[in-house]
Amino acid sequence: MAQTINNTLFDSLRKLAPHIKPVLPRLILGLCSALAASVVALLIPQVYRVLINTALHPGGAKTGVWLAAAVVLFLGLLEVSFVWLRRQFVIVPATTVETKMRTGFYRHLQSLAVEFHDRWGSGQLLSRAMSDLNFMRRWMAFGAIMLVVTTLTVTIGVSLMFSMSWQLGLIFLAAAAPIVVFGFKFRRNYGRVSRLSQDQAGDLATTVEESVHGIRVLKAFGRSREALDAFSVQAQELQATEIHKAKSLAVFSLVVTLLPELALGSGLVVGILLVANGQMDVGTLVAFFATAAVVAGPVEAMGPLMAMTLAAKTAIDRHFEVMDAQDTIKDPDDPKELANVRGELVFHKVHFRYPDSLAGTPDMLDGVDLTLRAGETMALVGVTGCGKSTLLQLVPRLFDVTGGSITLDGVDLRELAVHDLRTHVSVAFEDTTLFSNSVRENVLLGAASHPGKSDEEVLTQALDVAQAEFVYALPNGVDTLIGEEGLSLSGGQRQRLALARAIAAGPTVLVLDDPLSALDVNTEERVEARLRSVLQSTTTLIVAHRPSTVAMADRVAVLQEGRITAVGTHTHLLATHEHYRYVLASLSEEPKDLDSDDDLDDAQEVIA
Repeated sequence: MAQTINNTLFDSLRKLAPHIKPVLPRLILGLCSALAASVVALLIPQVYRVLINTALHPGGAKTGVWLAAAVVLFLGLLEVSFVWLRRQFVIVPATTVETKMRTGFYRHLQSLAVEFHDRWGSGQLLSRAMSDLNFMRRWMAFGAIMLVVTTLTVTIGVSLMFSMSWQLGLIFLAAAAPIVVFGFKFRRNYGRVSRLSQDQAGDLATTVEESVHGIRVLKAFGRSREALDAFSVQAQELQATEIHKAKSLAVFSLVVTLLPELALGSGLVVGILLVANGQMDVGTLVAFFATAAVVAGPVEAMGPLMAMTLAAKTAIDRHFEVMDAQDTIKDPDDPKELANVRGELVFHKVHFRYPDSLAGTPDMLDGVDLTLRAGETMALVGVTGCGKSTLLQLVPRLFDVTGGSITLDGVDLRELAVHDLRTHVSVAFEDTTLFSNSVRENVLLGAASHPGKSDEEVLTQALDVAQAEFVYALPNGVDTLIGEEGLSLSGGQRQRLALARAIAAGPTVLVLDDPLSALDVNTEERVEARLRSVLQSTTTLIVAHRPSTVAMADRVAVLQEGRITAVGTHTHLLATHEHYRYVLASLSEEPKDLDSDDDLDDAQEVIA
């Protein structure tokens, strides 16, 4: 979730500095080029001054006019060249920084624990990865450089104006004082509104993403109108914030434009009087106002540039809110290695509670003791909400235990490198997640190298075990793109591909969270038969919500009120454990997967 950070612009830039440091020389060259262009622009009025005082009078030489014209033309071309150089110097470095920061952002997101992602909306993360970094790049390439150049241009220009006439210079300086005071107020207000705007845009992106993912639910329940109304409210809130931003910037721009113009008018009157009294020559007066015209552009640009800088500060702060988040699932300083992994998994007095659990409530897992022998299949049963899925997520360290320990072949999971642990443990969740890739890429996502087997052989075996041969009937077979989250497939088909992915990984420990819930009985029986033959040496912990799944296990563990209250065979527990009989009686009826091969055959027979 987003949070407001109160720090200064320099604090934000200090965090950005390490990313800019490698390209700083080219950015400085870009700054120098932009500054040189401004200095050249300020030199042109001085040419006018000399021209008027030496050549533009009765009897003046024409050569002076042509010489002045040539100098002005040369300075104009030089200014254009410096502007072109600025762009050449800064474009590549700015995009390089943007790309590296975006890649680093994604890498950091991948490393952060699940509990972080549970707290943050996907739209907030997406807006930080895309919009904020894009804005930072534009600010680095243009806003930051031009803000410095604008400030220096105004400073140099005002100094030149004072050197030509201190009386007229004081008039412009008097106009600058209110601008400075108003600028401080503008900075505070605009910075707050800019942060609110970017956070609201992130929330809006989250809403759009959730609506797209849940479009079937919205349509099925006829709630599209309500979803649109809720979205419209959010959009209007963002609109109001953007209007407030625009009004703040408009007022500031009005001030920084109006006051210099008033000073210009007042200065013109005073300048004419000075010329009339012989205290200033005409050439100096023309040069003064030509310099004032050059300075006027940067002064007017200071409003938008200041707004851009404040918005960039907000983007930097939002980016580092995520980058500063600490990964709670860390590798040990001196990780141990498992040479010959057998797969004995032991839960010893395991406690776990979620970070947002209310104080005083009992732990979700309150002292779990359970031993899975190497190569054993253990079914885990319990009433809904008792912590079965939570217990499974502790095995690959998606969460860490808050008390007790889990060991693999006698080694605490926290003493193993996370990557090594997850090469030994494979997971298939009840809520399947597939990616917008081909069937082949989805199944082989976590596949390790199998000695003596090619990827094609691993893929074929995994699909066979999961009874997912339906993929060969897809338009491009295993190379068919299955769409975002695999929503073009049925629930049973998605589950079979997720199971195939877990099998293809060739794990020592296989963790299955009710992976067969969407399959019909016949398909489930075939899957279970193939699983027994392929996973004989694999330790398997499976959450069971169906009697048929329980029957395939060597032993069954009953999770009750955060603890394992019984472990035994299905037959033994039926005879001796009352809560087990209650749980078994409450398990769901067998569902039908209408996309299974048997059901399709039956349907065709009925139609015939």
